[in-house]
Amino acid sequence: MKRSTAKKSHGTRILKASAGRLSDAQLDAAAKVILGGGLVAFPTETVYGLGANTFDGEAVGRIFDAKGRPHDNPMIVHVASIRDLRGVVKKIPPTAEKLIKRFWPGPLTLIFEKSPAIPDEVTAGLDTVAVRMPSNKIALALIEKSVPIAAPSANLSGRPSPTNAKDVIQDMKGRIEMIIDSGQTKFGVESTVFDLKSKTILRPGAVTYEDIKKVIPDVKVFKGTTGRPSSPGMKYRHYAPRAKMILFEGPNAASMIEEWKIANPDAAVLSTLETAIDKRFNGNIFLLGRHGRPDIIARNLFSNMRRIDRLGYDLILCEGIPEKGIGMAVMNRLRKAASKIIRK
Repeated sequence: MKRSTAKKSHGTRILKASAGRLSDAQLDAAAKVILGGGLVAFPTETVYGLGANTFDGEAVGRIFDAKGRPHDNPMIVHVASIRDLRGVVKKIPPTAEKLIKRFWPGPLTLIFEKSPAIPDEVTAGLDTVAVRMPSNKIALALIEKSVPIAAPSANLSGRPSPTNAKDVIQDMKGRIEMIIDSGQTKFGVESTVFDLKSKTILRPGAVTYEDIKKVIPDVKVFKGTTGRPSSPGMKYRHYAPRAKMILFEGPNAASMIEEWKIANPDAAVLSTLETAIDKRFNGNIFLLGRHGRPDIIARNLFSNMRRIDRLGYDLILCEGIPEKGIGMAVMNRLRKAASKIIRK
């Protein structure tokens, strides 16, 4: 693939999708930007992605500039078919075949040995590449119309990931060529990342540990830190609001938030509905959802953080939730975003 000579964007075109679809003309325009070396923010079922032509190292390099992203943080390649997959990886091992059959298209990223066609900008110089097939119709159509697309989330580095176009526009307008507005994403947290070689979940997401265990019984979950990240979301502080956020975990979380709220009446409270009703906090409450609906909590998480930032709060008191199902992904994001964690 010929490398582009595209320069930094001086304006951002916004395409409004209708009923989750683009017109043929809109799709052609977006594909033209990708093929011309430009950057397009597009919806997926997880969060909005900031995409470039996977095979164009210069274009992928512009993603780092637009986001302020560290250059040792690898990206995910988004494909629309098994044919696309074969063009970006060396081989498809049996473990991958099982997971692909069960979870693709969907919010599961797999770590493969990379094809020589993948530039180092995509993988941060690693010999592996993270790949997934999104289920969002606009994302699939854009890839089919252009090429496999390398894309991290469409936010400034370290900020909460965008789950609607308004938040993408806030971070990316004037930095990239195009934003596709398709409303709210389905899941609200990034994809699960699974390392095929070690059978380890490197980043929890909407495809849960329990889901994967049904297919890969000896699946493990990565815990700890890493000097050189092998997938997105492993090394750096992520998903953080501008406000200082204190995360309260354990059975006494609600009571601890109540105590801190009395001492800090101007703080924002990010909590479940049940806790908010029980404790009757004195205002500034932002609801995550009900205890029994971690999927709704996941969907509301990042948009609430961004709303709190827009309103100018300096302190957030946040309630943790059980790490079951997608709750593991929620807690992963909250711990990476928190300035301080209190467990009792």
